[in-house]
This record gives sequence, C-alpha cells and structure tokens, in this order.
Amino acid sequence: MNRRSRQDDDRIIGWHPVQEALDAGKEFARVLLQRDAKDERTKLLVSELRDRRIPIQRVPRERLDRITKKNHQGIVAFASPITFINLEELVQQGFESGKRVMIVVLDGVTDVGNLGAIARSAECFGATGLVVQDHHAAPVNEDAVKTSSGALLRLPVARVPDVTKALRYMGKCGLERIGLSEKAEMNITDCERSDAACLVLGDEELGISTASWAQCDVHTTIPMSGSTGSLNVSVAAGIGLHHLLG
Repeated sequence: MNRRSRQDDDRIIGWHPVQEALDAGKEFARVLLQRDAKDERTKLLVSELRDRRIPIQRVPRERLDRITKKNHQGIVAFASPITFINLEELVQQGFESGKRVMIVVLDGVTDVGNLGAIARSAECFGATGLVVQDHHAAPVNEDAVKTSSGALLRLPVARVPDVTKALRYMGKCGLERIGLSEKAEMNITDCERSDAACLVLGDEELGISTASWAQCDVHTTIPMSGSTGSLNVSVAAGIGLHHLLG
C-alpha cells in the first residue's frame, strides 16, 4: 500500500461517519474542525472529544479542502493506529508486571520523529509505559509508529490532558519522578536506580515546563564535553533509559 492510500484509509470525513466511529468506540489520533463552526452540534462534539481526551484542532476551511476533495462538512478525523489506556491502568500494569516500573513521560514533545524514536528506546530498554499529552504534542499516528519500528504497537500508552497533574498522580502512587534537562546540575549517572520511577522529557525547544519540573523529585542532566549546548530529546531519552534500566 502506498503512502497516499494509507493516509486516505486513516481519514474519517464528514459528521455522520465521525459520529458513528465515536459511537463504535474507535480511537482517534486527532480531529480537525472548521475554525468558525460554533453551532450546537459542534459544541456537543467538542465536549465529547474532550471527555475522551481526543486532540482537537481548529483550522480554516481551506486546510480541510486541501486534505480532501470530498464533502467534509467542516470535519475530518484521523484514526489512531493504537489503542490508548488510561493513566491509572498504565501505572497498575507497571506494578503488576513483576519488573522494575519505568514510565516515560513526554511533556510537550512535538516532533513525530522524536516521539517514535523515544518509544523505540523505551520499548527496547524495557520501560513499562509511555505518557503523552493530548494537545500541543506530536500525534501518535502511522508515521510515529513507523519511526518507532512498531514499538508503539507493543508499548502501553496513556494520553492525558495535563502532564503536571499526571506527574502528581504518579508521585502519589509511589513513583520517583526523574526530570532530565540540560538545566539541571545533578549528573544522571549519580541518580540511584529506583524500583518504580518515571523519566520526564520536555519540549524540543522549551524543555520541561516549569510546573512539571516542580513535580519532579530528582533533577538530572547528561554531562557533555563538546560545545553543542544540548542533545536531541530522543537521544537524551535513550541515554537516560540506558542508565536507569540498562
């Protein structure tokens, strides 16, 4: 199947097909809604999508016209290639796995390639799950799955509306929250391995948000001797996971 036909298969176009897919419990990677649509039907749908933590993007009609030549009626949804689980289940599965609990938390990683590469490293090193944000973040789509070499199909993934609140919950569950940033002073090699922890990684440009950073129990960095200021977030994830799980 070529790239064009695979993308076409991922699209659900028009109000009735989208609503039918929702009613059937189909997973969505994201939904594009015409920006100026403000009728009652749209409000109800937006409420349902938010309840199910499905990312919504408001876009001009012209963008929808470029995506499809069909009568989209102001809405195009993209089916998700994976099934998400809730955060509580993700944590519980980790504790029931019989191995060291390690959940990778992405606080605003926006590049699909980085998402896929991080998932690949997480699965390879034996992480028990991945947490992603449902907005202002890279979509879990076919490109992400491909970049992950299929790891996203094997690694449990939870999609949350607020990473900071998710970190607060994981802390209450007994997970040590380890933030990784070039702004920290503690070398990650000095970080003792924990039986239950999560590794927090931030936005490619801004890093971990101030609120999420404040939730971290440990603040670590990767020592570097070169003149380059920082590592790509997916490379940093691999190094961090190798130390914490390797």
